Amino acid sequence: MYNLDMSIKYASFIKSLRTKRGFSQVIVAEKLGLLRQTYMAVERGTREMTLREAKKLCELYNISIEELSKETAPQYEKYKQMILAYLKSSISTDGKIPKTKLAKLLYLADFAWYYEKLKSMSGMQYLRRAYGPVPDPYFRALDELEEDGKITMNRKGDAMLVSIGAGASRQKFDLLEKEEVELIKKISAKWRDKRTQEIVGFTHEQLPYKLCAPDEVIPYELITQEDPEHVY
Repeated sequence: MYNLDMSIKYASFIKSLRTKRGFSQVIVAEKLGLLRQTYMAVERGTREMTLREAKKLCELYNISIEELSKETAPQYEKYKQMILAYLKSSISTDGKIPKTKLAKLLYLADFAWYYEKLKSMSGMQYLRRAYGPVPDPYFRALDELEEDGKITMNRKGDAMLVSIGAGASRQKFDLLEKEEVELIKKISAKWRDKRTQEIVGFTHEQLPYKLCAPDEVIPYELITQEDPEHVY
């Protein structure tokens, strides 16, 4: 098997390639030499593609293996820039935000971008946790940003508050598109000074969260079934 990491966390990109071209699953399955049920498993992320199948998919969409690998891999450094972009967007009157709330804002940005563009900002794999959708690397990203002096974290009661650090004064957002930064600002403005429980409740009521089981990966494509006013 060719390890392009075609698990469920990136299967949405495979599906978005097909839907953008207007192809049916039957057509793509035939091009890859697969049964429709087998190809459906690829889009669900329960089956990886072989190198031969991946090459055929690239030929069908006129892209390279390198492009496919890049698009289906999570962009960890970009995800860290998303964190800093939120912290620089006047998310609250005192510039501090609870760690749990920040995690939800990142989720909203990734899934709202997918809603508009059929691809996420970071490509991160979000899991359905009791306190809401979050990717496992979130906590490592915060630790690394704190070590670099780009954020500070202070405890207030039961909450861990995150704020921008002095080390982020010259931070470049070269991995974020202008439109992506604008979307982050819009989401930030909507949830400015709202309580953490409000955004937790909002994400819990969205279809992607409600349709998944505890600890299950949340497929990005589920957000496309959400009402526009409930995307973020």
